[in-house]
Amino acid sequence: MQSQKQDYRIEMKKKVAFYTLGCKLNFSETSTIARGFTEEGFERVPFSEPADMYVINTCSVTENADKRFKTVVKQAQKSNPKAFVAAIGCYAQLKPEELAAVGGVDLVLGATEKFKITDYINDLSKNDFGEVHSCEIEEADFYVGSYAIGDRTRAFLKVQDGCDYKCTYCTIPLARGISRSDTLSNVLENAAQIAAQDIKEIVLTGVNIGDYGKGEFGNKKHEHTFLDLVRALDQVQGIHRLRISSIEPNLLKNETIDFVAGSKTFVPHFHIPLQSGSDTVLGLMRRRYRKDLYVDRVHHIKQTMPHACIGVDVIVGFPGETEAHFLETYHFLQELDVSYLHVFTYSERDNTLATSMPGAVPKNIRSKRSRMLRGLSAKKRRAFYEGQLGSERTVLFEGENKEGYIHGFTENYIKVKAPWDPKLVNTLHKVQLSEIGEDGVVRFQWMAEAVKA
Repeated sequence: MQSQKQDYRIEMKKKVAFYTLGCKLNFSETSTIARGFTEEGFERVPFSEPADMYVINTCSVTENADKRFKTVVKQAQKSNPKAFVAAIGCYAQLKPEELAAVGGVDLVLGATEKFKITDYINDLSKNDFGEVHSCEIEEADFYVGSYAIGDRTRAFLKVQDGCDYKCTYCTIPLARGISRSDTLSNVLENAAQIAAQDIKEIVLTGVNIGDYGKGEFGNKKHEHTFLDLVRALDQVQGIHRLRISSIEPNLLKNETIDFVAGSKTFVPHFHIPLQSGSDTVLGLMRRRYRKDLYVDRVHHIKQTMPHACIGVDVIVGFPGETEAHFLETYHFLQELDVSYLHVFTYSERDNTLATSMPGAVPKNIRSKRSRMLRGLSAKKRRAFYEGQLGSERTVLFEGENKEGYIHGFTENYIKVKAPWDPKLVNTLHKVQLSEIGEDGVVRFQWMAEAVKA
């Protein structure tokens, strides 16, 4: 029966399109799921084009991500009103019935079902009502490896999934389950496969990647540590750059920072969630560190890698955050040697402890605080860029023509641009950073031919 279904799809050459909301982890999983469709005989097309089926990988970190889902469904229906629409991902696990009720949605798959999506589709006929297949989150206790490739000059390599932390604002443990890791051998095999595709940069991703090693062989024991992972990946041939995505400050050990500082492959760029510069608010959030530890990590990075880029996640408007708490956060970040901020405005998420906490912050105050921190972020990024002018860096150029320019990023995450030249796509070049343009993007002078074509 399975072979007949596959032969039918090859004969008809059905088209499928994908849209990903949310994080790098979602992108890696979308790419793996898309490869499964290709193996079943589907042709993958851009989401903006007519397709027989649209798959939307959802996010539920913020209220805006929830709202965007309906907009994306409408986009799919506009391209082809008769297309089969499936929803997968975190929002699909948390609120499957809510998604199924959205007009035009035919199928909703939860955390364990999404990787078997082709088993749930037959003739792609529209359903009168959205069909739901979801599990209890306790059943999401196995690991599925993923990586994104073919869409860009870098690949997102999933090494870990789920989270055992109990932050009071977060739905991710409810959407993805317990912390579990890929085996070290499989991570290395995936990395080698990516390198063989001439992808220049790999970004390590997961829900809580610093917890790598837990659940590697189906138990809670750490068979390997994150440092073991970093050391092993550094030895994989053919990888030009390795970048660590968001990592908890309490799990980013000084030994790892020291190793990155001496590595020729791992780049000097860290993204470290802070969430608040007030110890009181960190306690309300049930974060596993206080700001002194955060300061220690930042200082150690800058001592070993003065040119390193450090990004920060911060949440404003958390219940109980007074004006004094917010100003404490603002001044803490103002004085800290970090490079940019990702600012999140707190939004109430069902089934989290924070929703029942006293001291709700009015939404207009949340918005004001968000604007203030976004302004601070712009100043921080500008100051970081200015501090790098005159230095020699290596740029990896991306593949998109944006209004006659090609953009790229240095190893320490400075965005640069040059007049469009398709020969530059996916190549690395030594440059000297020269000036910051009016658009905030850095201009440069060529220093040499491609160093690693």
